[in-house]
Amino acid sequence: MKTSHIIYSMAFVAAGLFSSCKKDYLNITPTDRVLSSAVLSDSSLFENYILNRYLSITMQEKEGEGTNPGFGRGFEYALWSSITDESMYNNDDNTWVIQQGQLAPENTGIAGTIWGRSYRSIRECNYAINNIDSVVMSVPLHKRLLAELRFIRAYRYHDLIRNYGGVVLMGNKEYNLTSDLTDPALFKRATLQESMDYAVAELTAAAADLPVNNDGTWQSGRATQGAALALKARLLLYAASPLYKAGTWQAAAAAAKAVMDMSKYSLTDDYSQLFLKSDNNEIIFARQYAVGARHVCLEISNGANGYGGWAGNTPLQNMVDAYEMKNGKPITDATSGYDPQKPYDNRDARFYATILYNGAPYRGATVQTFSPGGKDGKDGPSNWNASKTGYYLRKFMDDKNPIDNPWDIAGLQPWIYLRYAEVLLNYAEAQNEAVGPDASVYDAINKIRRRASVMQPVLTPGLSQADMRTAIQRERQVELAYEEHRFYDVRRWKIANTTENVPAYGIDVSVTAPGVYKYTRKVALGGRLFSDKNYWLPIPRAEILASNKKLEQNPGY
Repeated sequence: MKTSHIIYSMAFVAAGLFSSCKKDYLNITPTDRVLSSAVLSDSSLFENYILNRYLSITMQEKEGEGTNPGFGRGFEYALWSSITDESMYNNDDNTWVIQQGQLAPENTGIAGTIWGRSYRSIRECNYAINNIDSVVMSVPLHKRLLAELRFIRAYRYHDLIRNYGGVVLMGNKEYNLTSDLTDPALFKRATLQESMDYAVAELTAAAADLPVNNDGTWQSGRATQGAALALKARLLLYAASPLYKAGTWQAAAAAAKAVMDMSKYSLTDDYSQLFLKSDNNEIIFARQYAVGARHVCLEISNGANGYGGWAGNTPLQNMVDAYEMKNGKPITDATSGYDPQKPYDNRDARFYATILYNGAPYRGATVQTFSPGGKDGKDGPSNWNASKTGYYLRKFMDDKNPIDNPWDIAGLQPWIYLRYAEVLLNYAEAQNEAVGPDASVYDAINKIRRRASVMQPVLTPGLSQADMRTAIQRERQVELAYEEHRFYDVRRWKIANTTENVPAYGIDVSVTAPGVYKYTRKVALGGRLFSDKNYWLPIPRAEILASNKKLEQNPGY
C-alpha cells in the first residue's frame, strides 16, 4: 500500500540533511541524500521526512532486518518476550545476560539501544518542529503534521520513561555540532513525575489535531487521535502503578474510557488472525510492512527444526502454565480437571493460537517434540535448532508463508503497537484500583474473555478487589502474550522479584508406549536472576562517559 512505500522505502530522506556552504571546486550536490534546503522548500518532501521519523537507525547486530527499527523492539530475531518469563531465545543472541541478572551499563544485551535511538529520533522531530513554519503548506496540514511530530516524539519519550524512569527532557531544543555540548541541560534528568507529565501533555495536544481516521489522505500506519489517546492511557496506567507512583488510578481509568467512548474500535472475532493482517477494527496503531520492506521472516526464525525452522523465541513452561482450562479455572485448582500427563487438553483457546506443543496440529502434520524419534526435538534434523523448552511460538506465524526460502515473500505481518483489547484491560485495571470491581470492570474483562474465537467463561461475580487484581493480571499475561507488555507489567506491579526469579522452565516429553507420553518439567535456562536495580535499565556506559559523568546513572548500576 502507499503508506508502506512512503514510510519504509524513502529512507533516503532520513539519510542526511546538509546545509549549503560557500561555493568552491569541491562544492557538489550529493546524489545519495536530500539537502535540508530541498526538504524545507517542498511540503511533500517535508511530509516524507516526518513519515520516516516512525523509523530510526540500527544500532547493534541482528537488528532491523529488512527495514529499520521503529518504536520499542518489535519483530526482531530475539523478541522482547525473551527477556521475560514468556520465552527464551534458543541461541541466546544477547538475551541470556538479561535473563541471568548480568545486565550492566557496559553489558546491556539487546536492551542497549533504546536510549540512543530515542534521543536521535527526538532530535530529528525537533528539527522538523523548529522548521515547519518555514515550509509552505495549508493551515490544516500544518496542524496535522505538527501533531504527528509531537505524537512521534511522545512515543519516544514513552519508550525512554518505561525503561529508565525520569529522563532528560529536551523540549524543542535541537543540538548540533556547533552547540555547547557541555550545557548542563543536556544531562539533567527530570523526575519521573515531570517526565510523565510532559509526555502526557504532548499526547493530549497531539490528539486534539490528529485525524480520527486513516483514509486516503492519511494512510494506515500514521498516528490518529485514537493512537494518541490510547498511548496516553497506557502512560497514565503506568504512572499510577506501584513502581511509578506518579499519577492516579482515576486519571488512568478516565483516559482509557476516553478511547472506549470514541465508539470506533472493537474486538475482532478471530484472535489468531488478528496478528496477521492490519485490516481489522481492533488495531489502533501498528507498524506496516511491504514486499521489499519486510521484517524478520518469522516462520523460519521461530519454526520447529523438523519443518526447517530455527526455534528462535521458544515459549517457557512458566507461560504455558498461565493459561486456564476451558472451564475458566487455573490449572492449580484441584477441581479444574487438569491432567499433568495430558497437559494440553481443554485449555483456553488462546493457548492453541499462541503456542506449539507436542501433538499440536501444524502445517498438515503434528508437532513432535517427544524423545526418542520426534522430528521437532533433539532427535530431529538440525537438532541444534531444536527447542530447549519443548515449545515453539505459534502467535504471529502465517501458515501461508513458506518456511524454506521465505526471503522475498514473508515478513509482512503488522507489529501492533496499540490495540483495543489493551485499552479494555487498561480500563479494567485502573477502574478496579480506583473504585473496586464494579460492573464496568467485569464488562471490560468479559468482553475479552468472550471473544468469538475464545469464549472463556465470564469472571466469577463477587470477586474482591484483590481477587479481581489477580484475575486482571492473569488476563493481561495471556491476552497480550509476546506483544512487549509482560516485561513492563511485572515491573510496574513490582512483582518482578517473584516472577523473574523463577527458573526458566521447559518440558521433556518421553515416549512410554506407542502414542503414550510422559511429561516432565525441566529447567531450560539456568541461573535466572532479578534484583531490585533491574526494575529500570542501566543507561549505557558510553552515554555516561560522553556526558563526562554528568548524566546520572540509575541506582545500583
